[in-house]
Amino acid sequence: MQQPGFFELMSFGEGGWGPVMVMGALVTVILAICGFTIGAVFGAFAAWAKIAGNRTLRVTADVYTTVLRGIPDLLVIYLFYFGGSAFLTWVGRLFGSDGFIGLPGFAAGALAIGITSGAQHTEVFRGAYRAVAAGEIEAAIATGMPRTMRFRRIIAPLVLRHALPGLGNVWQIVLKESALVSVTGVVELLRQAQVGAGSTRHPFEFYLAAAMLYLVITSISSATFRSAETYFNRGVRRG
Repeated sequence: MQQPGFFELMSFGEGGWGPVMVMGALVTVILAICGFTIGAVFGAFAAWAKIAGNRTLRVTADVYTTVLRGIPDLLVIYLFYFGGSAFLTWVGRLFGSDGFIGLPGFAAGALAIGITSGAQHTEVFRGAYRAVAAGEIEAAIATGMPRTMRFRRIIAPLVLRHALPGLGNVWQIVLKESALVSVTGVVELLRQAQVGAGSTRHPFEFYLAAAMLYLVITSISSATFRSAETYFNRGVRRG
């Protein structure tokens, strides 16, 4: 009996695994976007805490980045998944529920990736803020610009401009970390490849397809960040 080839296995016709592999890639992208967004929020607050001048805030932010950068990402996912489920079960018992309440794997994974990547976001935002020329902020103050307007029109755009290259690297890390979330039962791209490999006994073809899809996603992502950098650097004089 002739063995099916790569293109036959990955076809979009009857019996082909193309649609489910693409769906796994879509889940990977959505998971990465959620984790990246959560991380950006945590990173922005932690970066602010580090540069705010308050010792308590700075120490808290330092502890956050040190702990999250020192613990393996897979362990963080396990802690959120099982710890979150235990917490929800405890809360349920307070309201009279006797059963187990599990935290959805997607939510646990997105939160774990987000809070973990928030440590990288913190350093990216902090470095970007330090790169802003003090004279530009002083000029805004000298014109009597209110603090909120100064942040919205001067500081935030400049910080984003300096942060974009670093944010692109963080996005690539988050995208690859999303493969770890399969331990919570989420069927993302790598997990779908594992399922297909086990079902058809053609592991090489499925892992090759997963690698190709990851490369497509990362290539599109890189092009998007390059376009964003070009947009935000309009009018900037190069030395």
